[in-house]
Amino acid sequence: MGFVLRLLVSALALYLLTRVYAGVSFAPGADLLSVLIAALVMGIVNALVRPVLLLLSLPVNVLTLGLFTLVVNGVVLWLVAAATALNVAGFGAAIIGAVVLAVISWVLDAAVRALGLEKDQ
Repeated sequence: MGFVLRLLVSALALYLLTRVYAGVSFAPGADLLSVLIAALVMGIVNALVRPVLLLLSLPVNVLTLGLFTLVVNGVVLWLVAAATALNVAGFGAAIIGAVVLAVISWVLDAAVRALGLEKDQ
């Protein structure tokens, strides 16, 4: 049940991102399945590709006191857009979209915990 709930929260966060920020959108005609696939791909990329990118960018990340992580998150969002029906206006839009997505996800995760739908881990 936890996996399905996380997938739905991620899909809702992606959908809300496209509503809040104009630099990220879904392709015309995208349906609920497209949003769910984008959320699933986001989870896979976050689990497999993001740790490698963070490891490779560790020296730059140390020099920038962690701010380069925003760039890595933008790259992750851009990779997801390349593989799904998600559209990103450019690399700058991907970085801003990743920041907005992180805030939306944080709020949704807090709401899920407050409602008692998922226990703290």
